[in-house]
Amino acid sequence: MGDKTDVWQGTLALMVLKTLESMGPQHGYGIARRIEQTSGNRLALNYGTLYPALLKLEQEGAIESEWGTSDNNRKAKFYRLTRAGRKQLEREARNWEQATAIVARFLSPAEEA
Repeated sequence: MGDKTDVWQGTLALMVLKTLESMGPQHGYGIARRIEQTSGNRLALNYGTLYPALLKLEQEGAIESEWGTSDNNRKAKFYRLTRAGRKQLEREARNWEQATAIVARFLSPAEEA
């Protein structure tokens, strides 16, 4: 199926927030697996990138965490979206849609006048 690629800069927070919105509270491993699954296993998610992103989102108030027990009966930190996180998700999704629309204009064949 081809090589996996790294997560694009500036998109990890958006993917984490969207994952938590759609899946509800998840631990880091679950978030990583879901992002990779949603990408069709085309993205490689480095845990050295994920956990600092989770910490940053938590410090910003976009997510909250609490310790719990995972499905395999291990202690795990579960993250959930906050109200501020939902607003941030809306903002980041809107910005991403605008950015991709701009780039798409450059990739589209020029329209004849």
